[in-house]
Parts: sequence; structure tokens; C-alpha cells
Amino acid sequence: MPIIKQSRRELLGWGAAAMAGGTIGWSTVSAKPPSRLGTTIVLRNARLFDGENTTLREGLQVFVRDAKILAVEPAAVAPPANAAVIDCRRQMLMPGLIDAHYHTMFAALPPELRRSATLDTLALYGAQDMEAALMRGYTTLRDVGSASFGLKDAIDRGGIAGPRIFPSGLALSQTGGHGEMREPSEVPGYGNDLPEISNYKSVIADGADAVRRRVREQLLMGASQIKVMAGGGIISPRDPLDSLQYSTDEIKAAVDTAADWGTYVTVHAYTPQSIERSIRAGVKCVEHGQLADENAAKMMRDHGIWWSIQPFVPLGKTELTDPRQIQKLESVVQGTDTAYHLAKRFGIRVGYGTDYAFNPEGAARQSTRLAALGRWYDPVAALRIATGENAALLALSARRNPYPDGALGVIKPGAYADLLVVDFAAAQSLERFLEPETTLRLIMKDGRIFKNALDA
Repeated sequence: MPIIKQSRRELLGWGAAAMAGGTIGWSTVSAKPPSRLGTTIVLRNARLFDGENTTLREGLQVFVRDAKILAVEPAAVAPPANAAVIDCRRQMLMPGLIDAHYHTMFAALPPELRRSATLDTLALYGAQDMEAALMRGYTTLRDVGSASFGLKDAIDRGGIAGPRIFPSGLALSQTGGHGEMREPSEVPGYGNDLPEISNYKSVIADGADAVRRRVREQLLMGASQIKVMAGGGIISPRDPLDSLQYSTDEIKAAVDTAADWGTYVTVHAYTPQSIERSIRAGVKCVEHGQLADENAAKMMRDHGIWWSIQPFVPLGKTELTDPRQIQKLESVVQGTDTAYHLAKRFGIRVGYGTDYAFNPEGAARQSTRLAALGRWYDPVAALRIATGENAALLALSARRNPYPDGALGVIKPGAYADLLVVDFAAAQSLERFLEPETTLRLIMKDGRIFKNALDA
């Protein structure tokens, strides 16, 4: 989908039209395509990847009714007389892709709007990207930092098309931490008073009591998990990558508060020190971690920690312009290979995510990083990470799971009918996912068909 070129006035006009029930001119997908309630849909003649096993099976057919997978049966079983039968033409039938590290309000936001965008502008750009993400084959996203609760609700209600969202709400950052987006003139004593919310991506909280309050606010809004910035980052230019952020007591305050609501904390952390401190505080997942060493990896293994690594690889260019940010990015890219080798060596469960922010071109090619997983895993093993394994990671939200009535990321009875039919060539080369217009032959979410090119 092309990058948005509209002015803010045009975007707001689009928003007013949408709220009034008007037509969205650039939309290519019906937000809620016609449902065949009570009608069984049968997907047959496919090579089945179920999201759990790394082998593709033939001779099976998948029965879907309403939003769920009803059964997986041998091909000899006759469909009901009134069933809608879809011939998959021996292509690969698989669960919808899951991105476990996404920023739904910021991924496709042009960088020049990073400082000036208001919440309504973010929502409008986010809505367009959500439709595009669905058409890229992503039926579920874990949002690890943005005010996406309204966007999630609009998708769930069928007002706009898009993936399921597991929202973290605003990520927690200490003053001067990775979520600190103030310019020097905005720091108290040097200009304006302290803003508590930083560009709708993070919120500043210092001290255990403030951390508890901010966690409770995100849970109140509907967070399925909590994100805490435990160390330096790339996009924040002034905090060193090796800086330790938040004390053990502060992180533990977030962990305990989340646990009171039946969910967990995941942390932004690159270095061994930030990873180890976070684990001691009780977190269950580490985001990034590309600078981890053997001791940190062993600690993750021994405590059953999930490692949500983003497959950053040299791509020849970056959207960053600040030399400080570029230097930090280069060190993280260099550490990515080590991180994957450590994860495989120590048997740590790995999640897949993309982490695009303020990068319309990158978001539009979301599966570039899925293809990059092919450096460390064979294609079907990589797809297992991006489906069944990511679903298991998202299930850590336990009582705060926003979609508790069915399994995600797998093809089995009772699971949500979030399904793709993909050209079989993608099972040999993940690069095929970079051409979703031709590679994705069918896209189904909640049992509703958003695309069907099998008869083309």
C-alpha cells in the first residue's frame, strides 16, 4: 500500500467521514466482510502447516464455522451438503502471521510527524496500517508501546479491518530513559514543565509508587501486558545503550502490579546487566537483547524467560539520521547473530517481531524481517516461530488475554479461524512473503474471508 500523502486536514476530514459513516476513499478491504454464520467453510486440497509442527501434511481438510476451526478431517470425509468448499490448489494452508513486537500507532507514521502528531492523527495513520498489515498476512499483533486501545476496539467491533491487537498501552520509562522524547528545552529548569506522556508512546514514571500508578492506568485502559524500558535504546538519541534504567525495586513494582491483574511485564533491554536485573525483578519476557552474553542467556534459560528478538540485519540504509542513533543501531545489528545463536544453544523460547517505528517504507515491507529469520532457521521453523510460538508468548497475558475463547497461531479444533493460503514456494523461501499481493492467495480472520485469489 502506498505511503499516505494526505495533509493533516485531509486526514481529519477522512476521520470525520468515517465517524459519520462515510466512505473511506483509499480503503481496499471491507472492514467486516459478509459472514456466513452457521455455514461451514471447507478448505481442502492443501499442504497443511499447523503452526506447531515443522512438517507439512497432505490429505487433510479444515472445517471452519463462524469464527472458529470446527475440525481437521481426512480428505475422504464428505463436507456437509450446504458447505462452501474452497480448493486450495495444493498451496500451503497455515495460521495467520503474528508480530510480537509492533507499534501500531507509529510503525507507518512519517518521521516528520513524530513530534507533532496528535492522537487523532496517529489513529488515522494506524488504521490505514492495520488494514495493510492484515493484507500482508498478519492477523495478530502485540503492541509493545502506543495508545492503541481505541484502534483495537474499532477493529474488534468490525469498524475497520485489521489484526487482533494485544495492547501494552504506554510503555513505562524513567526520566532520561528510552521513552524520554523531550527536547533539551523541555526539561524542567531548562524550559517547559515535565510532560508525563511522551508522544503517546511512553509515560514517565520515577520511583516504585509512580510505577505502580502508571501500570494500573494501563491496566485500567485494557492493557494485556505491561512494557517497561529497562535500558538504553536506539531511537532515543541521548540515553546511552549501556545505561541501566529502573532499579530492581521499580521493575519489581511493575511486575507485582501486573501480576495482581493476572498478567506479566516485558522489558526493553539490550545489555546483560539490564537483562539480568529485569529477570531478578520477575519479568517474563525480554525484548531485543542483542547485546546479551552467555551468563545472561543462561539466566534466561534457567528462569524460563521468553526472548523476543527482532531479526535486525544490515539492509544498506536506515531511516535514522542522528549519528548517535546510527552508532547504536550498528552495534545492535552486529549483536543480532550472537543473540540467535545463544538462544538456539541454550534452548530459549524465541518470539518474532519487527519493531518498526516512524518508518512507512519498512512497515509496508513488514515481512522483510520474517525473511531475515531464514539466516538462522529453515523457512517452516521460522514460520512456526511467527505463528504457534508467538501465540504461546502472547498467552502469558493469562487473565488479561483479550481473546480468551480460542487458540491463536495454530490450526486445530477450537482455534480461531485466522488462516492464510500461501503459494507453496514460500515454504522454501521466506522472501516470497515480501510479495503478499501475489503470494497470499487467501486471507481469513475470524472465519471471514478478506481476500480470495484462488480462483483467479
